[in-house]
Amino acid sequence: MQNRKTKLARIISTLFVPPSFTIITFTLFAFVLESDPLNKAVTVFVSFIFGFTAQIILFMFFRKKGRIVDLDASIKEERTKPLLISTGFYLIGIIILIIFNIHIISIAFWFCYISNTLVTIFINRHWKISAHSMGAAGPLAAVTYVFGPLALIFSIIVFLVGWSRIQLKVHNFSQVLTGIILAFISTYLQIHFIIKWFN
Repeated sequence: MQNRKTKLARIISTLFVPPSFTIITFTLFAFVLESDPLNKAVTVFVSFIFGFTAQIILFMFFRKKGRIVDLDASIKEERTKPLLISTGFYLIGIIILIIFNIHIISIAFWFCYISNTLVTIFINRHWKISAHSMGAAGPLAAVTYVFGPLALIFSIIVFLVGWSRIQLKVHNFSQVLTGIILAFISTYLQIHFIIKWFN
């Protein structure tokens, strides 16, 4: 039974890596928020290249070089450099989104990837907060902001991701719960205030 749980946890953890939520959320926003076909394409392109593909390749590169010892990046000190490089990808992405005048909600949410990653880097120096949980809870906050409380039904996915990280013994309960709460509140408030500032 325990072995089955661990296998299920591994599937969930691998399937729902943070970049997966990025491409799903921004593709949704592209078709819901954008009316211009070019803007739809740019939103999907940026999320696919800088939020998904580049992030996966970056992780695979560090794994191949032995700078990340396992699939879970379980040693927190190994996470800092990849996270810093990820922030660089996000910066390129937000510049493109701004140039093409993409919907302010998408820009605001993309900015959250930059700020939340920097916060993760800072916390990670002292404590191994769950990046998987943050990567799931941030998109949940953005979708909730756009579609309202009904979107909270997807919180089940967030908690499944959190459960998988605990089951795999990569994080404890407090690291997962803190990641969920911090990312959700931080993302929701940042989107709210950025939109309020620019409207």
